[in-house]
Amino acid sequence: MPAAVVPPPRDQAHETAAAGRLPAVVLMAGSCLPVLGAVLLAPVLPRMQDHFDGVPGSAALVPVVLTVPALALALLAPFAGMIVDRLGRKRLLVTATALYALFGTAPLWLDSLHAILISRILVGIAEAAIMTVCTTLIGDYYSGELRDRYLALQAMCASASATVFFVLGGVLGAADWRAPFWLYAVGLAIAPVMARVLPTPLPPQRETETAERIPRRAFPVRRMAGTCLLTVFGAVVFYTVPVEMAYLLDDLGTDSPRTIGAVTAVASAATVLGSLVFTRLSPNRRSRLPVLFALCAAGFLLMGLADNLPLLIAGAVVNCVGTGLLLPSLVTRAMSLLDFADRGRGMGLWTAAFFFGQFLCPLVLLAGKEPAGSLASAVALLGVAAAVLAAALFTAARRVVPAHSPEGARR
Repeated sequence: MPAAVVPPPRDQAHETAAAGRLPAVVLMAGSCLPVLGAVLLAPVLPRMQDHFDGVPGSAALVPVVLTVPALALALLAPFAGMIVDRLGRKRLLVTATALYALFGTAPLWLDSLHAILISRILVGIAEAAIMTVCTTLIGDYYSGELRDRYLALQAMCASASATVFFVLGGVLGAADWRAPFWLYAVGLAIAPVMARVLPTPLPPQRETETAERIPRRAFPVRRMAGTCLLTVFGAVVFYTVPVEMAYLLDDLGTDSPRTIGAVTAVASAATVLGSLVFTRLSPNRRSRLPVLFALCAAGFLLMGLADNLPLLIAGAVVNCVGTGLLLPSLVTRAMSLLDFADRGRGMGLWTAAFFFGQFLCPLVLLAGKEPAGSLASAVALLGVAAAVLAAALFTAARRVVPAHSPEGARR
């Protein structure tokens, strides 16, 4: 364990062990809900674009329908984190999950693109609470290596669910572009299970007793800021394939929602593989961010050069193996900086950074598309940026750091 991390006290460790596997399963399911919002609609974006073709600005607004929940999530997750630390976890999670289902299914009955955008913002508000609380509770219930494994499993389950959601989105979207919104109703099934299964984490009275034995650290502002900046860019990298694959395939002459869903599901399965590899790595090899960004960059460059479907799929697979490793590396890096009392606030900031990057993803590529000449070229430019970041991180990592320092212990 890094030198800067305060180990959990015995009473908290006992409660952590008592949490068991069932709460972890429920938290994994809850963590999949924001992923559903991020990828379910990807296969139907071209058809949705056609439906709202007469709406001014629809070329930008339709892709934003996919990602505007991420903007709301990014703006509100820090506040959700503060609420989590002050008022508790469980009740907020159950309420947000029920509201997620209500707001998520609203586009089934809405005819206005702008009204749909508003409903998607409300989905993002619910997602802010869900994602922040789920990640925080993993940190509350588990510790050490087990916590890292569950955080990696969280990313792996989210990616695995994305594979299923891509396929379902493609199949349902073949009938009607509105049909995938029915899947948001799953929140109504998960909320009561959360209420029944999840234990209450360490109560404030016992936290006060713990603080008397172990001095509380100041909130790690500088290190969290650096990790959050990396996470914003990492999220842009992470979501490029699910958000843009439909358009890249369309540029190659493939516009079938079923095909788009299947191809993107293959890429998502590669993300699952990357997360699985992360769980098998030793702790001192999990934070090799330069290597991970370089791997993602290689995939983007292959995608940018692709003039046929197999090469595009190969590039996406390489990239997604990298993103499957990158996401748990970033979240475990952030979690290792936080004490129990600040965990909600810290994970709220990390969640905000990640989903702000998700929101920026289509806008970054849209901005790069015109000067680059095509979407594929914009993806290649993003690969160049990832490669430059990898080189910068590698150079920084080679600085001589005393082995006994927190930085040295974490490398």
